[in-house]
Amino acid sequence: GPALLFEKTSQGKEGGRRFYACSACRDRKDCNFFQWEDEKVSEARLAAREEYNRSHQPSFTHRQNVDRFKNFVLLPLSKRRFCQECQQLLLPAEWEKHLDHQFLCNISTAQLKSPSQLLYPLENKKTNAQYLFADRSCQFLLNLLTDLGFRRVLSVGTPRLHEMIRSKASQEDCRVRSLLLDIDFRYSQFYTEDEFCHYNMFNHHFFGGEAARETCRKFLYEENGERVIVVTDPPFGGLVEALASSFKKLMEMWKETEKEGHVNKEMPMFWIFPYFFESRILDFFPSFSMMDYQVDYDNHALYKHGKTGRRQSPVRIFTNITPSMIVLPEEEGYRFCTVCQRYVSSGNQHCEICNSCTSKDGRRWKHCVLCKKCVKPSWIHCNNCNCCTLQKHSCEKTDVGCFVCGKAGHKRSACPRLSRT
Repeated sequence: GPALLFEKTSQGKEGGRRFYACSACRDRKDCNFFQWEDEKVSEARLAAREEYNRSHQPSFTHRQNVDRFKNFVLLPLSKRRFCQECQQLLLPAEWEKHLDHQFLCNISTAQLKSPSQLLYPLENKKTNAQYLFADRSCQFLLNLLTDLGFRRVLSVGTPRLHEMIRSKASQEDCRVRSLLLDIDFRYSQFYTEDEFCHYNMFNHHFFGGEAARETCRKFLYEENGERVIVVTDPPFGGLVEALASSFKKLMEMWKETEKEGHVNKEMPMFWIFPYFFESRILDFFPSFSMMDYQVDYDNHALYKHGKTGRRQSPVRIFTNITPSMIVLPEEEGYRFCTVCQRYVSSGNQHCEICNSCTSKDGRRWKHCVLCKKCVKPSWIHCNNCNCCTLQKHSCEKTDVGCFVCGKAGHKRSACPRLSRT
């Protein structure tokens, strides 16, 4: 889909040179697309680019994959094979082409309903960063969504939640439905066009064109009181600005469904992201607040529930739903703060001076009178830096300014010129 416009800046210099680069891949090894904004591109280069794009298309279209899946489920168990190298369901006529590949045999119906466990996670941190919810977090999210009265979930980059919703719907009286939007086209092997849209959340691009966009629009249309919510779990290294832009466009699609009361409201949303991005997310969505619930993942070495201190998962839920309505499990140590009117973790003690439960990472924070705020327990106040920081640190020189504009008093991430751009 469309590239994103970036700016190359030099420290202290006012102007920078702008360029286009891939919206999804942050490593040139994965996608080498690069073009200066003011560059004139030759016809030969455009043709070469088109040819490159054509040669990197999937082997089958989504429609072909749906037809293949219908044929696959009709096969007896002994003839159901999945190629692990090509990450593809195989029909008997295709076995010969994959003889020297490793494959799984006797693919059960249960495996077909849980493709995220069948497919290899794409864990390249600079491209996919495909970390999957643990069952604990997935079950909590589904229970919470059901209790809040949502009957439709737009699952943006959350394949494990999408699976669980579909599984519950087929097993019991669960009226919740899900539409998965994901950049991983491999899921088209298991879901129809009404269940999965190939989507890039960094530039709001539907690879299926207007048909896929219309599928999403129809899903967002609330009928018979079926309220809808977006649940998204983006790669943590992704640009918050680009993600926020896409999510706002999804919210606009929801408003365009012309339901009464939508005009002055935001579509309900759960944005799952590390707590240290709180200020960036609130810049774009001031109505959001961060919940204390620790989201954990099956295939991530660090983001696990139950660890203590700094080893706890830093991933949280950011939402525009009233915090008091988000009930967190008391059996996991969460409790309700009557002053803050929200559930907090057991280590998050209410600070009388800040008049808030201030901890972000699950540990009990301490109040610094000089900084006039609560800080991490391992931090001390440094008079040279005039703020609280780690005990072993290099004092910043007061004359060092922002990398972008060269002015003192703020860092590059908070530069007003960068935000404006």
